[in-house]
Amino acid sequence: MKRLLLFVPIALFAALGLFALFGLKIDKDVLPSAMIDKPVPEFDLPPVAADIPAFSSEDLQGQVSLVNIFGSWCIACRYEHPFLMELAESGEIAIYGIDWKDTPEDGAAWLERFGNPYTAVGNDYEGRTAIDFGVSGAPETFVIDHQGRIRWRFAGALNEEIWNRQFAPLITQLRKDAENAEL
Repeated sequence: MKRLLLFVPIALFAALGLFALFGLKIDKDVLPSAMIDKPVPEFDLPPVAADIPAFSSEDLQGQVSLVNIFGSWCIACRYEHPFLMELAESGEIAIYGIDWKDTPEDGAAWLERFGNPYTAVGNDYEGRTAIDFGVSGAPETFVIDHQGRIRWRFAGALNEEIWNRQFAPLITQLRKDAENAEL
């Protein structure tokens, strides 16, 4: 019996080693989402301010676009925001915003202070729309195809490197697919 107890630490060490070996192969840039290739959930959000257009799921039809989940309370959102401003200024793609778990006043003040890269911004104070998207935290950015389906989800702060590596090739392909579908 004592000899058997000597193998318990060895077995635990081996199990820990296997866990670490397989855990290192997980791609931390990709968080699985059950929403990929599914239609955007239906929503109709109020605007964060009177001078900023409201946002609904119907806005996402007929074009490849981005939906960015942010909040004035989100530190990583502040880091990503300058890149979103550059992207919006380039006119490369329409960006829509969902101000998550924020009062409209706080969201509007944040956009006033740092700039508004969004075509439209909806306020999701209760967080229901973000839950329907499968959001786990902010910021998160979704690529939406011309048919209003979610094609990609990125959790974290978007920057130029991530854009060039993950977003730009997918968006180019989705636009080609949309053109071919029209023919």
